[in-house]
Amino acid sequence: MKFIVAGLALVMLPNALAAQVTPVVLEDFNRIADVAGPAFSPDGTRIAYSVSLKDAKRDAEKSDLWTVPWQGGTPVQITKTPEASEWNPRYSPDGTAIFFLSDAASKTKIGTDAAKAQAEDETQLWSMPAKGGVGRQITRLPGGISEFSLSPDGKRAVVLAETGGSVGSKAKTPPPIETERFFFKQDGRGYLDDRTQQLFVIDLATGQASQITHGARDHWHPAWSPDGSAIAYVAKDQGADDRTLNYDIYIVSPDGGVPRRISTSPNAESDPDWGSGPAWSPDSRKLVWLEGDADKWIYYGSAQLIVGDVTTGAITRPARIDRWFYQPRWTPDGRLIALIEQDRDTWLARIDPADGAITYLTQGKRFGSDYAIAPNGAIALLETDNSKPAELYALEGHRELTHHNNWLAGRALGEVRDISFHSGNAEIHGFLTLPPDYDPAKRYPLIADLHGGPVYQHSHEFDLDARLYAAAGYVVLKVNPRGSSGRGMDFSRAIYADWGHLDVKDISAGITKAIDMGVADPDRIGVGGWSYGGILTDYMIASDPRIKAAVSGAGVANVLATFGVDMYAREYLLELGAPWDNFETYRKLGYPFFHPERITAPTLFQCADADDNVPCAGAQQMYLALKTRGVPTRLIVYPGENHGLVVPSYLVHRMRSNIAWYDRWLKR
Repeated sequence: MKFIVAGLALVMLPNALAAQVTPVVLEDFNRIADVAGPAFSPDGTRIAYSVSLKDAKRDAEKSDLWTVPWQGGTPVQITKTPEASEWNPRYSPDGTAIFFLSDAASKTKIGTDAAKAQAEDETQLWSMPAKGGVGRQITRLPGGISEFSLSPDGKRAVVLAETGGSVGSKAKTPPPIETERFFFKQDGRGYLDDRTQQLFVIDLATGQASQITHGARDHWHPAWSPDGSAIAYVAKDQGADDRTLNYDIYIVSPDGGVPRRISTSPNAESDPDWGSGPAWSPDSRKLVWLEGDADKWIYYGSAQLIVGDVTTGAITRPARIDRWFYQPRWTPDGRLIALIEQDRDTWLARIDPADGAITYLTQGKRFGSDYAIAPNGAIALLETDNSKPAELYALEGHRELTHHNNWLAGRALGEVRDISFHSGNAEIHGFLTLPPDYDPAKRYPLIADLHGGPVYQHSHEFDLDARLYAAAGYVVLKVNPRGSSGRGMDFSRAIYADWGHLDVKDISAGITKAIDMGVADPDRIGVGGWSYGGILTDYMIASDPRIKAAVSGAGVANVLATFGVDMYAREYLLELGAPWDNFETYRKLGYPFFHPERITAPTLFQCADADDNVPCAGAQQMYLALKTRGVPTRLIVYPGENHGLVVPSYLVHRMRSNIAWYDRWLKR
């Protein structure tokens, strides 16, 4: 496969066009460049990263690799494959090559028909010269790989691949699915049978693979120690342990052998859903990772830092604060760096592992999502705000390194205004996105956009959906009700086993605030959201008669309909108990379905056909409940999609349908 070095492909705005500023349009879904996965070269002079764009012609997202000089300059695109994608670049220790993940083998002619069949839809490890050129496929593991970490000598890599079951099978008629697992279904993976995720060490010169972990256990996030002596990873047993959230940290020799458990807590540690695993200290003596609260609190508790000494077994917990930490790593001088969530923001911080002192390196209305540390300690931060999608910045001086979304300079973006108000005795925060041509003398139809989670929050980050609603003439209200993250565990767990109560009051209080401000028209109120945002939408239409239109995406009201059908059996039992033991709790939470007479708002229901997170049963039940009672309703199902829609035409269709539905009922 040849990876062509391409010229600069950034969208520059001519001066003559600068005056022709227009609102955002639906086609902008295909213009947003998603920058991700930054990694420094060993000498610290360049950063490699990926850029993903939605290809309207192929109706698919694809990504390519880029590099940018640390001192500033023109980014260079080093792969340009029309159909394949490349992502997660990492420099070789000598800086001469870049290793990355790619699905190129499944998109191009690679030899015999048998080889092509085996490579179909597989992600494998590739390499190419750091300056661009011909790419070389390294792994050919059945089913592909999902993660990798390079050895410090640059001769080997540890990769993560599935084994067992029907992995790699191309049978015309798939075999029946058989399982004895408690956790037997996961969005994106489907039914979980006897397949497990195992670690393989790869010879980078020959591609030879040696499996170094075995057994009925899944593995994630391998990390090779700087001295080359060990590989750390996250693991979790199947069987009875499927009922718990007790992920653990282990280390193993690169040559295999008996793994050694480093963590000691019964809580979740580096839960794969948190997006990061253990990270080694520069001297290979310690690991840092994330530790959750007791299982009972599932996602309502915050992930905290934990440091383990791999020699002595000593465990410390520095910087314990009531906020969520993300992606902890070590600096070359032995200190810690992590992203820490705040109220509506996420900032990068330095932590002293000895005394736990926290020094925030960023502040203000900003949302950091990833970062890279150079061998000399320089930091490149991936960051967004209300006005533009995430780009790479040099931490020192906040110097912008990439400019992949300059096309937004030709778009009129309205003001984003922070708001605070009281709901009962609680202070609630959020913000309003105003139309580009906002007139303070007018009242506007309002859409309350409800976030998922529930333990999540609206942050100061670029949001094309909100901008499209504003361009269509709506004021968009984003409230972080009780249950949201960013303000501590007590704020999050206020809705524990009591959904649709306090959070509904907070959203309604936000609507009242927008009306009292003279911004919102009290007779033209809409609500909508996806995931828990869809669940909360169902609660809102059954609670607040001011709502005149709603869009409920990937939601559920009758949780009994999804118990055993979705992927949350553990969470249901931990928070709500078993339905047969606590039926009244399930009935209480299902009030929009069991009391549809409360609902008069015309509601559009949407779901993803292959969603094992919040299956279509939730939307279908509510659709039929409203249809039975004569409330205007519509159902849209997106075929083959998991919980998060990715097909470009579906993303455009969803937003076009949302705007049309709100227009139909709020602009009459």
